[in-house]
Amino acid sequence: MSHLVTGIASLVTNDPAIGDGSALGLVENAAVVVEGDRIAWVGSAAQAPATDSVTDLQGRAVVPGFVDSHSHLVFAGDRAAEFSARMTGEPYTGGGIATTMAATRAASDEELVTHVRELVAEMRAQGTTTVEIKSGYGLDVAEEARALRIAAQVTSEVTFLGAHVVPPSMRDRRQDYVEMVSGPMLQACAPYARWADVFCEPASAYAFDGDETRTVLQACAAAGLELRVHGNQLSAGPGVQIATELDAASVDHCTHLTEDDVAALGAAGHLIDPENPSTGTVATLLPGVEFSTRSPYPDARRLIAAGAVIGLASDCNPGSCFTSSMPLVIALAVREMNMTPAEALWSATLGGAIALRRNDIGRIRVGSRADLTVLEAPSYLHLAYRPGVPLARTLELAGQDRARNGRRTSRG
Repeated sequence: MSHLVTGIASLVTNDPAIGDGSALGLVENAAVVVEGDRIAWVGSAAQAPATDSVTDLQGRAVVPGFVDSHSHLVFAGDRAAEFSARMTGEPYTGGGIATTMAATRAASDEELVTHVRELVAEMRAQGTTTVEIKSGYGLDVAEEARALRIAAQVTSEVTFLGAHVVPPSMRDRRQDYVEMVSGPMLQACAPYARWADVFCEPASAYAFDGDETRTVLQACAAAGLELRVHGNQLSAGPGVQIATELDAASVDHCTHLTEDDVAALGAAGHLIDPENPSTGTVATLLPGVEFSTRSPYPDARRLIAAGAVIGLASDCNPGSCFTSSMPLVIALAVREMNMTPAEALWSATLGGAIALRRNDIGRIRVGSRADLTVLEAPSYLHLAYRPGVPLARTLELAGQDRARNGRRTSRG
């Protein structure tokens, strides 16, 4: 069955070969044909082929579905009191993760599954069509494996984050915990995950230093997992250098960077081929965290000038950033990180896809997944122009497979 989506005032394809030749590949007065869960045709509405059914968007804009490449959705409880304390000046250190760990361990599978599905539905209602989900609130072998089994029910982009923080019971035995994460925990978790991640942050007493990070990541790579890194959030630590040296797909946060870090991310950006994103490290920025922790924002312009590839993601989690809104992330990137609206949208769509080493999402072109986000506005510019307004929604078409959010059919 073929379905025509027409009446599109402005279509962002993220394909320079289509439309106006810009990075966004804009097509005015556009239409898209969908067959199953794939794009079958893109072009001018006046030239659209006949199809079995039609949806007329009556002058709305369409962009690729947002790709949220960094989230922590498997948890119970909340940390609203911690947020309130930060608003009165208490700094973020990562120590509150232990609070979420206790609540998550106490929750049933049913409670956790229900909560994850509710958050994914919340994301889809705001235009997110692919989401990566990390573990990291169980912090023992059984609980980390449980979190990954639950995450795998809703997405194929599942990340093992046993090295989120050292749990309170093992603070005096850090090396034992690193050995557990790299050994029995990894063995139990690897079957459910595509990715591995480490919170590399020597400035935090709870997270991991450079040597510990390298040990865990190398063990995970040997087990067949691809790599990601939480790096340089609280200080100019070793995270970026380790991520680029080990060819991690993404290093996330990138708030505090040295000149060498910026140069490394620029060099890694030049290695990335968007058509075949199998190498190179994306700098994924998470401005919702800075908003929620009253911290300095990353310098996106500095990274762009160096040639780095930028991704944007929500970091939706109960502690440092409890938002599921990629439109808010885009608005913050434009207002606080000096990105242009076009750069921010690209980074929230194709940039996120590259951070997941995917070539089937983040674009609207023939063969791509039919992940379409509709805006209650005539142009993508309204995403930053009207912050806080619910403009974006996922376009749901009959017959599309939504059983697992962001199902991976090609890694590129």
